[in-house]
Amino acid sequence: MQMPPIDPVFLSIGPLQFRWYGLMYVLAFIATYFIIRSEVKRKQLPLTTDDVSDLVFYGALGVVLGGRIGYILFYNLPFYLANPLKLLAVWEGGMSFHGGFLGVVLAFVLYARRKQLPFLALMDMAALCAPVGLGLGRIGNFINAELYGRPTTMPWGMIFPGSDGLARHPSQLYEAVLEGLVLFFMVRFASRKSDATGVAAWTFVAGYGLFRFFVEFFRQPDAQIGFFFQWFSMGQFLSLPMFLLGSFMVFRFSRRT
Repeated sequence: MQMPPIDPVFLSIGPLQFRWYGLMYVLAFIATYFIIRSEVKRKQLPLTTDDVSDLVFYGALGVVLGGRIGYILFYNLPFYLANPLKLLAVWEGGMSFHGGFLGVVLAFVLYARRKQLPFLALMDMAALCAPVGLGLGRIGNFINAELYGRPTTMPWGMIFPGSDGLARHPSQLYEAVLEGLVLFFMVRFASRKSDATGVAAWTFVAGYGLFRFFVEFFRQPDAQIGFFFQWFSMGQFLSLPMFLLGSFMVFRFSRRT
């Protein structure tokens, strides 16, 4: 089937264009604010409304800067070394979840030290927010007709504009469901089931690693990288350690309760 005709630009005002993908980021940050504020009240953490806003700001910086740096280092370093003026051209695409994740970890380490708060308690809150951002981001990828899947004969295969005309897996939607909706409820269940600080965060790490590793079998690998050992993608190499480490840590932390 042909991908539904969705204009990536939802609003134009003169030369200004507002894109669905950018809107997804905005919605994700808004949702993050309200989720964290709710968790602060539930856990009775000593954070004011302004503190929550600062925490979201730290997280946003970590996502954007870490995501960009991660993409450059993990996926396309030779290109950016040859074209240094493109380093800041984020409007042309090029963000990495794994880099964004490391960016958030670093940002929250700094915030935890500044506020004298337990780092894992902050990461437990972030773990509830991340699936929302991931789900919205993958919907944005779908609207942009980017990061689509490998060719398929399945009846739901889609022909994406700008592709080679082959029906492909809508892998963005697979990820939106697994990394977004399913992972959110997994993390929420873990956060309510266990009183051990850190279980929710490590559940997110393990769950994301598992789902991303699985979906990569349906997703078209980056053209500039291709496959490793004719089978595995860069995304799988980065996600497998998350699943293994996260699973081990969930088991270890759960035994403390």
